Amino acid sequence: MNDENELWVCTECGYSSTRRFIKDICPRCGITYWHCSVCGFTLIGAVAPDVCPECRTAREFMNIGCYIPEWTEADAIKPLF
Repeated sequence: MNDENELWVCTECGYSSTRRFIKDICPRCGITYWHCSVCGFTLIGAVAPDVCPECRTAREFMNIGCYIPEWTEADAIKPLF
């Protein structure tokens, strides 16, 4: 983000910050989105699962951040909690 007036906003709880969240995890709700790099399955949670519930691949999740505009809660399939 180049504009100093832009905010990082969590799509889960609405928390906003002028700085990117550490490890892309919201400091208020502790949630982010995880995307399986093998099958594309996306879910919400504080940590990635050890095995993808969709394709059963071990630890191939990428943190795509809870505030990335391309991803919304509707894109996530299952919450981890």
